[in-house]
Amino acid sequence: MDQFTINLLFVGASFALYIGIAIWARAGSTSEFYAAGRGVHPVTNGMATAADWMSAASFISMAGLIAFTGYDNSTFLMGWTGGYVLLALLLAPYLRKFGKFTVSEFIGDRFYSPTARMVAVISLLVASLTYVIGQMTGVGVAFGRFLEVSNTAGLLIGACVVFAYAVFGGMKGVTYTQVAQYVVLIMAYTIPAVFISLQLTGNPIPGLGLFGTDVESGMPLLQKLDQIVAELGFNEYTAHHGDTFNMVLFTLSLMIGTAGLPHVIMRFFTVPRVADARWSAGWALVFIALLYLTAPAVGAMARLNITEQFWPNGTSGEAVSVETIESDPAYDWMATWQQTGLLGWEDKNGDGRIQYYNDASPAMQERATSEGWEGNELTNFNRDILVLANPEIANLPSWVIGLVAAGGLAAALSTAAGLLLAISSAVSHDLIKGQLNPGISEKGELLSARIAMAVAIAVATYLGLNPPGFAAQTVALAFGLAAASIFPALMMGIFTKVNNKGAVAGMLSGLIITLIYIFLHKGWFFVPDTNSFTDADPLLGTIKSTSFGAVGAMINFAVAFTVSKMTAPIPQEIEELVESVRVPRGAGAAQDH
Repeated sequence: MDQFTINLLFVGASFALYIGIAIWARAGSTSEFYAAGRGVHPVTNGMATAADWMSAASFISMAGLIAFTGYDNSTFLMGWTGGYVLLALLLAPYLRKFGKFTVSEFIGDRFYSPTARMVAVISLLVASLTYVIGQMTGVGVAFGRFLEVSNTAGLLIGACVVFAYAVFGGMKGVTYTQVAQYVVLIMAYTIPAVFISLQLTGNPIPGLGLFGTDVESGMPLLQKLDQIVAELGFNEYTAHHGDTFNMVLFTLSLMIGTAGLPHVIMRFFTVPRVADARWSAGWALVFIALLYLTAPAVGAMARLNITEQFWPNGTSGEAVSVETIESDPAYDWMATWQQTGLLGWEDKNGDGRIQYYNDASPAMQERATSEGWEGNELTNFNRDILVLANPEIANLPSWVIGLVAAGGLAAALSTAAGLLLAISSAVSHDLIKGQLNPGISEKGELLSARIAMAVAIAVATYLGLNPPGFAAQTVALAFGLAAASIFPALMMGIFTKVNNKGAVAGMLSGLIITLIYIFLHKGWFFVPDTNSFTDADPLLGTIKSTSFGAVGAMINFAVAFTVSKMTAPIPQEIEELVESVRVPRGAGAAQDH
């Protein structure tokens, strides 16, 4: 059986399972659509939350960015994991105690202002749409490779699948679909990592193998990797080379952005009690840790395998020949990924070999001149393909490759579904029912939610065709927007007495300033070639667009407190409401408005 057929079997079986679950658990009421009827068990919710959280950025893109940068991109691990701890400790239990369906509803009621609710809706839509672009990018990469179609065709197929199970299932259907997706994605991530760790280090636990000894050379694995990449003109893998200030800001942006992401917060509205919200968060951390403790090993081992494939005789020997790439089965992965447009190479000097090195390094330029090289001949290696290509690069069995195909798609689709739920809830519950048509029937509200989700899928698909970066980089922008707008409002709503005018002014200032800074670096509305700056040469010192969310959050807090001090204090009943939310007992029942 050929690889394409095996891929189809794995992917087709997983899709049939997801759609079957969505039909079985189809939402029949607004409570089931928005909060799964508030009857989800904490362990089940923890697993669904982990799947919701571990998106295409985590599964597909993060290890690729770590692999090609090393230590400096460990910020993704630190920021996302630390942010989840913040969310679990500081927000989830209190928001569940408040007893509403959506984040925007909490902000509107706490700050006793329809305007605050609308600003929260806008902030949520901007952050969630930016986030879902990253997911659709991952969907296109995975479908493109494993169905052997173009990246664009893969993206369109993926959009149809998300539409099929997210639009009809609502939160109830998505919850149980995400449990299945978690099982698929964690197996798909860890099984290849175990195989590769055994190959390279003899240790079946990838996290331990990372700090183990390379079987072939007898050297510590990371020391060998440092040596090889340095000899090719790249930065040492384990050393810090970036700007420390930007690194701190980026980590902080990811942390507080995580704690402000509405699609993750929504999961804590689905459990029966406040205590269950805390237990859900704990279980989710356990399930998330299984992937996040494995990711650094996946990145490092993949980088070593790739480099050794291009330099099979060592970095002092000759590079791999074009003939070998075209005829050796060990290099078949290059031809299949080339078809997607995400991998490319060119024999620039006509010597019949493909030299992969850092042609921007002065030391390598000297060697290149002496040996007649004319530049790095691995002309395109999209970071988002690394995890999906990893089993093929390591020559693992065909069934493992098929499993990874299903896992990559599960990761992208699970988070896309959660984001689309957050978007549709904001439009139907907060905008239409909360403001435009308070008397809308439950059936009408469900219809509007599904229409809003369909429109969001169309917009995300269009933007996913021209994303502003790799999947994880695009997601980082969304985290920055959530950090600058939603997180401060939630924190001030629970732990301070900031009034409605302060909250609105803070959210608007944080969101607008952060959005402008991102557009200046990534292009206005992400349209290519409309940017005035780049992350390599940012507007403010060394602060990249992906790191600006922390600055936006500081602006939000400062403006909110200043305006609140200059205006009337919050009403007595709101002060009592804030106090009651912080009491760690009981949970308010969801209220319709």
